Order: sequence, then structure tokens, then C-alpha cells
Amino acid sequence: MSFSGETLSSHANGQGLEVCRKSMQDVGMSRMSLLLPLIALPLLVSTAAEAAPVGYAQATGYLKKDSRPTLYQPLNVLDGREITAWCSPSADPLAEYLTFGFKGPVRIDEVRVYTGNGFDEASFKQFARAKKFILKGPSGETSFTVADQRGLQAVSLNPPLSGARFVMEILDTFPPQDPEAPLCVTDVIFYSEGKPLNGSWMTQKLKYDRARAPVLGTWFAGYPGAADHFLSFFFDKTYRFSYEPFDPEAKGKAFGGTYEVSGSHVTLEVPGKGKVSAVLKHSKTEEGGQTTRALSLKGSNLPAELAGDYRDHP
Repeated sequence: MSFSGETLSSHANGQGLEVCRKSMQDVGMSRMSLLLPLIALPLLVSTAAEAAPVGYAQATGYLKKDSRPTLYQPLNVLDGREITAWCSPSADPLAEYLTFGFKGPVRIDEVRVYTGNGFDEASFKQFARAKKFILKGPSGETSFTVADQRGLQAVSLNPPLSGARFVMEILDTFPPQDPEAPLCVTDVIFYSEGKPLNGSWMTQKLKYDRARAPVLGTWFAGYPGAADHFLSFFFDKTYRFSYEPFDPEAKGKAFGGTYEVSGSHVTLEVPGKGKVSAVLKHSKTEEGGQTTRALSLKGSNLPAELAGDYRDHP
């Protein structure tokens, strides 16, 4: 991809840290078309006082996912603590990306990023550190560069990005001591009009939950590559459903509630309907080399717009 734009700078935490940012204006459509359904949502946004908090963070993969899933899980980047981090599953981090879901549409005008593994100085040098990022939302995208140092680095987004789902990719890295070491990111803190939308106050809710982990994130229904039904499960045991028709004359719908997971069964509390059930299908299929999963919602008391089969990709 080629990028063009005006180079800006901002100051992180009052320390006079130069942070480069490029406004994305010319993007290769082939890669963008793959990610756009992940982040597409109406651009109606709450005021800062009502801004929805972060509901989940997902990654295409992470280090020691099967052996020690709590250690480097993607939820770690939301807690505002340098003793936790997300780390890529391999030494090829450019193939990975993070997805952030909010509990409603928001307007992001600043992000604060802690690159690398901030646990201590030795860990920071041991792992690779992200140097250049691109943050994508339905209203646009922005690339920015951070310095190779510990601590949060503030980046202003001008214009701000609006939506309920955002994708963060890594475009360049600072090399680790061991060229085979994975890459880590300690924190990504989102701000709306000076208000942080995630941070250390979320720590207790961000603990790894083996039962909820398989369903956490957004599930998609509709034509492949053109989803119009979205079902998002958040780490605080709440969910949000939205039907977003492409036809401007059609009426959309959105609602939410609480959910519980027991094995492969998911129970949702639907307003006016009570409890409805979903089944996580463990059978996996290969589509273009990608492993996918399905979530099936069945039942006589299901709202018609909610019923059906959902997939874990657009």
C-alpha cells in the first residue's frame, strides 16, 4: 500500500515526545475491502459524557494461546498497566492485527499507545516493538509512528475516527535482541474529548474467562463479505445486536442484554422475549486457508432478525 498525507506531531504525557502521524488518503482497495466489514457501522456517535466504553479486544493470534492463554491475551492492551501485554504468536507480526469493539458508536480523537513489552527493561528489549501503526474505522483511517521507548505515547487523531469497531495493524517494527522473538504491545488507550474509554479500572473484568473466550467479539450474518447482521459479545457479560440493512429505505434495529456461556451453549436475555439459546459449532471448516467457526441461533421465541447462523468473520 502507498500512503500520502501531512506529517503531524503531538506531545505524549507532557514529555515533549515527537509522534509522527500521517493522514491516510490513498489506500489500496484490495486490503481495505477485506477489513471494511469488520469496522463498518453507522456513524451516529454519543457525546463524550455518554461515550461507550471498550467492550472487547481481539487478535488474529497471540503467543502461548494454548499453553498459557492468560499471559499474552489481547484484552491485556486495555488495562492501562505495563505489567501485561499482548504478544504476537510468531516473529511475523505484520500478518497480525488487533480488533477493538465498543459497546456503542464512539468518536475517537486520541489514542495512547505503549509499544513493546513494558514489564521491565529486559522484556522491552527482548521482544520486538511496534514502530508504525494504522488504525482503521468506518469513517477513515490514520497511520502514526511512535518512538522506541517505554511508556504511553499520545497521538491526536485529526480528524477523529468514528464507529463501534476499529482495526489496528502493525506496519513496521523495532527489531528485538533475538530476531525470532515475537512482537508485543502493552497498552492501547482510547480517548474521546479528553475522556479515556478504557484503563486500569477495567482490570478485574479483563481477566481471561475460558468459557466466554470462544464467543467474545463480533459475529456476522448476511452475504459473505457483505454482512448486515452483527452480534457482539463483550467481556462484561453483555451483548449488542444490530441489523444494519444496506437498503436506505429499510429500517434497522439494535438492542442488547446480558448473556451466559456454558460449554458450547450461549444463553441471551432478549428484551421482551426472555432467554434464547445459541450453539457454538465446534466443527471447523477451511475457507481459503482460514479456519472459521459458526454460531447458530435457533428457537421459537427468537426475534426474526436475530435468528440464523453467524460466522466469526465478515
